[in-house]
Amino acid sequence: MRIIAALLKPLSFVPALLMMYLIFSFSSQNGAESSSLSNKVTESALIVADHVLDKGWSEEDIQVRVEKYGYYVRKLAHMTEYCILAVTISLPLYVYGLRGFPLLVLAGLFCVVFAASDEYHQTMVANRGPSVRDVGIDSLGALVGITLVRIFSWIALGGDTRRRRRRRYR
Repeated sequence: MRIIAALLKPLSFVPALLMMYLIFSFSSQNGAESSSLSNKVTESALIVADHVLDKGWSEEDIQVRVEKYGYYVRKLAHMTEYCILAVTISLPLYVYGLRGFPLLVLAGLFCVVFAASDEYHQTMVANRGPSVRDVGIDSLGALVGITLVRIFSWIALGGDTRRRRRRRYR
């Protein structure tokens, strides 16, 4: 059983690789494609909000709100992508035994470097450019993801693992 676990453990990084590919593919879209996708997502969210909140917005009202809120939806998408990336990196590192501050530093550094390289990648895409602000937003999303993994792991393990380990060896 340990052999199977040892062979499967490296596969725990596959979701992180898939997320990195997804982020890279979004960054490969030219400016028009990226804006169009963001506007479609914003419009869909507003249509759902209109139905749920029963606002009765016209198509024109929705388009005005797409222009108003599109920027924020884009930035929220950045945060969400990197939150998911951080989770998909932090969980396998946690499984490999990395805990506490070292987990925060390694997973966080990886996400920040990937965000910076992704912004550099955008310099080679038509009508796209790098943004230090986006790296900051991505980093904030990564911090949220790492924190969620640490909280989830702490809860799943029933609290302070150091105290539990000490009790076990007495």
